[in-house]
Amino acid sequence: MKLLLVFSVVLGLASAGDLAAKQQAINRLLEKVTEPIQSYYTELKEAAETWDPRAHKDNCEDGGKAVEELLGEIEAGRVLKQHAIFSLFHDRHREEAIMLIHVLLNCKDFKTFINNAAYFREKMNEGEFVYALYVAVTHSELTTDVVLPPLYEVTPHLFTNSEIINKAYSAKMTQTPGKFKMEFTGSKTNPEQSVAYFGEDIGMNSHHVHWHMDFPFWWDGHKIDRKGELFFWAHHQLTARFDAERLSNHLPVVDELYWDRPIYEGFAPHTTYRYGGEFPSRPDNKFFEDVDGVARIRDMKIIEDRIHDAIDHGYIVDRKGNQIALDEEHGIDILGDIIESSTYSPNVQYYGALHNTAHKMLGRQADPHDKFNLPPGVMEHFETATRDPSFFRLHKYMNNIFKDYKNTLPPYTAEELGYANAQITDITVEGELATFFEDYEFSLINAIDDTESIDDVDISAYVSRLNHHDFSYKIGVKANADEPATVRIYLCPKQDSNGVEYTLDEARWGCILLDKFWTELSAGDNTIVRKSSESSVTIPFRTRFATLIKEADEAVESGSDMVKHNARACGLPQSLLLPKGNIEGVDFELFVSITSGDDAVHSDLVSNDHGGSYSYCGIKRQDFPDKRAMGYPLDRKVVDSRLFKQPNIKWVTVKVFHHD
Repeated sequence: MKLLLVFSVVLGLASAGDLAAKQQAINRLLEKVTEPIQSYYTELKEAAETWDPRAHKDNCEDGGKAVEELLGEIEAGRVLKQHAIFSLFHDRHREEAIMLIHVLLNCKDFKTFINNAAYFREKMNEGEFVYALYVAVTHSELTTDVVLPPLYEVTPHLFTNSEIINKAYSAKMTQTPGKFKMEFTGSKTNPEQSVAYFGEDIGMNSHHVHWHMDFPFWWDGHKIDRKGELFFWAHHQLTARFDAERLSNHLPVVDELYWDRPIYEGFAPHTTYRYGGEFPSRPDNKFFEDVDGVARIRDMKIIEDRIHDAIDHGYIVDRKGNQIALDEEHGIDILGDIIESSTYSPNVQYYGALHNTAHKMLGRQADPHDKFNLPPGVMEHFETATRDPSFFRLHKYMNNIFKDYKNTLPPYTAEELGYANAQITDITVEGELATFFEDYEFSLINAIDDTESIDDVDISAYVSRLNHHDFSYKIGVKANADEPATVRIYLCPKQDSNGVEYTLDEARWGCILLDKFWTELSAGDNTIVRKSSESSVTIPFRTRFATLIKEADEAVESGSDMVKHNARACGLPQSLLLPKGNIEGVDFELFVSITSGDDAVHSDLVSNDHGGSYSYCGIKRQDFPDKRAMGYPLDRKVVDSRLFKQPNIKWVTVKVFHHD
């Protein structure tokens, strides 16, 4: 009788098919994820104990193949234990997480999805489970519009320093509510401290890990359009943005890493794993060493040389020995697949996995020979990687390889840059371009070991995060005919750290895409007004976990519809749209290019933003929306800046201020 009751409750939860029930179920699976499912969530708790995945293989697209594979590993005792450290860069850990992802993505209905998730939650490592559930919810059509809670409130240890975690435990033990100020790592004697607000921003950390969930390097599902190019573009923009922050703080742009030179900047994360000790530190001026079980430095140089040879020859060689041209249309996509390296790489045996291996190499430099049995470094988790300033040096190294390739392509011609239907007559900004810091609070409830016999108390941290005042672009355009158009807006550095003005060719690689959108032009004079909050590279502040719980529970209880929130987690936080200014104002060039609306891949882009952030993160389960190269028209060499003096291209100098 008990089994029948459990089945009916879970069936009611899942078969209702409404957003609130799905959101509530996902919320409950992610609450206190290092502990068993709470007993008062009776339907999920009993499903975890009584559900039989094998008995429901008919509800799987693959006939239960993934279920059998994962159950076989669990029953043989071959899976990672609970409370052990999980790293996606660890081959076996990743294999196990992918097994669960396959189980969930093969579910035909949400009932099977959620019951399988509840069952395996109690049988697998919690890090593997969280990663698998986040990826599955991101990619499954069964969970469209379900909002994943912010990872910094689900696994706070990866986003918070040790001091705050210790205070949270003290507050819990004494049953005293607490709200604690979180500082950035380092001290004022470290020049890198002046830009820590960017690399350690919890929203930026969240964007980085969610980008890699939207576009996993191991992905073996449906074909993801231009995945390699997206890898280049997203990380190129992060590097350009970090350089802009440095220029705003009177620092030179970041230099790349070299395998045979010291890593100048050390890093002390002051961050702890939930279980397993502190993240390792790295001293200043550390020379790269071979890492046992990962790679030798000479191997990394050989892989780099092979990639450079491919660029110079204009083709790569696939695993069968066939030549694949690195042409203008597909070359950057192929190169991105190779450098990352993803499952799309045509020849991983020869070209290796430069990016992924480099992350492990840099992350292990504190203990390269495993002499001290230290846990993985921050570079071995996408959640924590950007906290280390050397992350940006590593990606400047990758970025320069991509730049070498782009420099082999012919510069854009006047015809490729021009658009006869549009003349930009004026560019102004309504509202001051000004940044400021403001406190942002997030919950630490899930950071603390717990028991149901002790009530929760409100425990949170708050941290200063960069934000900006709202503003709008106002672009005057004279058009010859009614026609849709593509608008691209960049913010480009005007001077280097010594005050020397950049040429357009020098500046272009540091330009930040602020927005890209499609609009309708009418014959005659047009005024395009675009709000900063509408940017297609950013997302709003993530909806708090407590809000998701409250709204889902209330909607389920009342039988009403749940308010829809932006479900996209991939995207730069809206607050980080502008780089930090200063009191005097930092000079930038606001660069606007208008081209034909024929650049659009989808017919509805004028009226549909597809959840936003498509310029960094594409559109889920659809082709990338822009036919042009990512970074156009500033992605290729500019041999003659006069070619950019087109009626449809215009740039003006603006100042970005900062107010304390």
